[in-house]
Amino acid sequence: MKHMNKLVLLRHGQSQWNLENRFTGWKDVPLTEKGINEAINAGHLLKKHNIKIDKVFSSVLERANKTAEIAIKASDIENLHKDGKLIYEKDQKLNERDYGDLVGLNKAETADKFGKEQVHIWRRSYDIPPPNGESLKDVVDRVSPYFTEKIQPHILNKKNVLIAAHGNSLRAIIIKVGMYKPEEISSIELPTGSPLCLDYDNGQLKKYYYLD
Repeated sequence: MKHMNKLVLLRHGQSQWNLENRFTGWKDVPLTEKGINEAINAGHLLKKHNIKIDKVFSSVLERANKTAEIAIKASDIENLHKDGKLIYEKDQKLNERDYGDLVGLNKAETADKFGKEQVHIWRRSYDIPPPNGESLKDVVDRVSPYFTEKIQPHILNKKNVLIAAHGNSLRAIIIKVGMYKPEEISSIELPTGSPLCLDYDNGQLKKYYYLD
């Protein structure tokens, strides 16, 4: 069997505001106890499937950083650590979608304030942003060049790459690599702390699946 290299997309474990059903965006919010356990489990899955990660990327937000650090530690991958710390690249280009005026509101408060239908449009349309925030298209436009410049070369170089990020920045990558079209993406839910594994053969995406 030919050796395939892998791109692993890992949405951060449950955060405090996931738990409270709030719009988080760029707000720095810690993982919950459950979120920490999800990150540990993600690391155990990498170990179980013998996936040795060569390079890790993350947003600059704590919930993604901690998920990366905890998962890699739990996977027993030593080559990415120096003095007990994970070596990885952080960039705000991988940050969550900025929800603008919705940040901090829970989903029920938002529906009361702006109307259910309007909130649905902001959450699920591709190119309509919430007030002072980003649409998903804006996130794709932010993430795509970074992916092409910084991440894709490692994939073409047959390295195993892990990206620990957020629901919407990972959705942007899913569009970028051609798994789904923009008009399909709103129905795609990425579970927290579940590694989504993309298998590449000479830079071509062959299949994708969740590790279990």
